[in-house]
Amino acid sequence: MRAYLRPAVTLLAGLTILTGVAYPALVTGLSQALFPDRAAGSFVMQNGVAVGSRLIGQSFSDAGHFWGRPSATTPTPYDAAASGGSELGPSNPALSDSFAARARQLRAADPANTAPIPVDLLTASASGLDPDISPAAATYQAPRVARLRRIAMDTLQQLVATHTTGRFLGLFGEPRVNVLLLNLALDSAVVARSTR
Repeated sequence: MRAYLRPAVTLLAGLTILTGVAYPALVTGLSQALFPDRAAGSFVMQNGVAVGSRLIGQSFSDAGHFWGRPSATTPTPYDAAASGGSELGPSNPALSDSFAARARQLRAADPANTAPIPVDLLTASASGLDPDISPAAATYQAPRVARLRRIAMDTLQQLVATHTTGRFLGLFGEPRVNVLLLNLALDSAVVARSTR
């Protein structure tokens, strides 16, 4: 029995040190050295206070702000500890009901807007934490935000264009707009305009 137990315990201890201590320490050290901002959570600071992260979406419900993608995390939207999709299949009526409810919410917030609703404003991401929307989703919401904030559409479209990030290396992914950064810039633009 000892002939089997000793190698098993030694192997368990060695693998625990290797995979539970050495590897995480190496990855953490490399990420902090190579990508310090991301390793620290990519916090967005305003007046010395963290107001969010560029990597995790936030819930904006005020009609005068841009809204992000729906979050599938429950019970709290954009809860990083509960990251995950809804896992509802295409034949599940709850999925189409959630699309219809979100479409009603968007239409109620801007009844004059009859444009087709971009799909990313109706669907949650696989993580439920997506901080970005497509430029089409931002453009769809721009008339509502411009009307409620009393901002010229040209100014608002320029703000969206400024906060649109292109494809990685010009090839990978899709253009996107970070909702938190856009809303913070929107708030700053409104404050700057009101102090003139």
